[in-house]
Amino acid sequence: MKRRLLITVTGTLFLASLAQADDMPFPLTPPSIDAASWVLMDATTGQVLTAGNPDERRNPASLTKLMTGYVVDRAIDAKKISRDDVVTVGKDAWAAGNPVFKGSSLMFIKPGDKVTVRDLSRGVIIDSGNDACVALADYVAGSQQSFVNMMNQYVQKLGLTNTHFETVHGLDAPGQFSSARDMAILSRAIIQGEPDFYAMYSEKTLSWNGITQNNRNGLLWDNNLHVDGLKTGHTATAGFNIIASNVVGQHRLIAVIMGGKSAKGREEQARKLLVWGQNTFDTVQLFHAGKKIGTENVWYGNPHSVAVGTAKDVFLSLPRNEIANVKAKYVINRKDLEAPLKANETIGEIQVLDKDKQLASYPLVTLNAVEEAGVITRIQDYLKQKL
Repeated sequence: MKRRLLITVTGTLFLASLAQADDMPFPLTPPSIDAASWVLMDATTGQVLTAGNPDERRNPASLTKLMTGYVVDRAIDAKKISRDDVVTVGKDAWAAGNPVFKGSSLMFIKPGDKVTVRDLSRGVIIDSGNDACVALADYVAGSQQSFVNMMNQYVQKLGLTNTHFETVHGLDAPGQFSSARDMAILSRAIIQGEPDFYAMYSEKTLSWNGITQNNRNGLLWDNNLHVDGLKTGHTATAGFNIIASNVVGQHRLIAVIMGGKSAKGREEQARKLLVWGQNTFDTVQLFHAGKKIGTENVWYGNPHSVAVGTAKDVFLSLPRNEIANVKAKYVINRKDLEAPLKANETIGEIQVLDKDKQLASYPLVTLNAVEEAGVITRIQDYLKQKL
């Protein structure tokens, strides 16, 4: 096993979404949170910076609409629909006389209304309109149940192990649940999707049919916090839920609060997480995709050496006061490198360390191919190895 010392980490910030790392291993003191469960996630790396009961299955309420919007956005990406498509609202999306919608959040659309997919999506995101959810579900999938099936297919694709949906809007239903961690993962996927779709989550008001409603995410009005999404939810059984994401420079965080005590209370708990996270951590780029971090000898090769590095950009969320202590080394998992070698062939791993503690590891790959040398060179190398 060959080992090489590589770098001392600096605090330069970048934004991407390619690194994978374990939850934060540092002994830090996060804020005390008054809620049933919560998660603070670094949106770039997916690392959970602090959490309480993150995998507890709870009623998501209108946080369900995040998956509704995600499915619609994927249908747009697949070119099955477009944002400019005009939807004719059906009777099942009409609140009048529908006991399911009584007293719930609505966009106030009516049967026969002609509404674009974009405006219905805004009605879901800004107004939390249950009627808009039904109209979109019918248009995308033909029925609410078919759309729910699509939602649960994406649950599987995203690896949400503690989530299952029964409705397109999040009103109470037996067997419907999610967790703070799963909601953070879903939110991260939404943020990494189409920028113009995510931009809807920052809109503060929507007027429709002469009715103007404010986004229920009150943190959007806090100019010091830089929140630009995502969603709130509330039912008697769920308590008060909120997912808030903020970005300072290029450092983006996602805070999930489930089972808060009040509408204002959930905002205060999310604010505490975001402020603590922004003040405590930086997202650091460790390695650039395809950039050489070392050169290794290759026996029987033409040439006799190969550049090594990572195939992907590598980022890690680190406490600011630990950045100077973090180093990295790579380990080659072969006694000798011998030709032929393919480009992007995994030959070991890069280990990121804080003093003696390993924080994360990433594949070490060859950055170029190495062909087998001619017979004379191979004989010479053979003799050198035997000496």
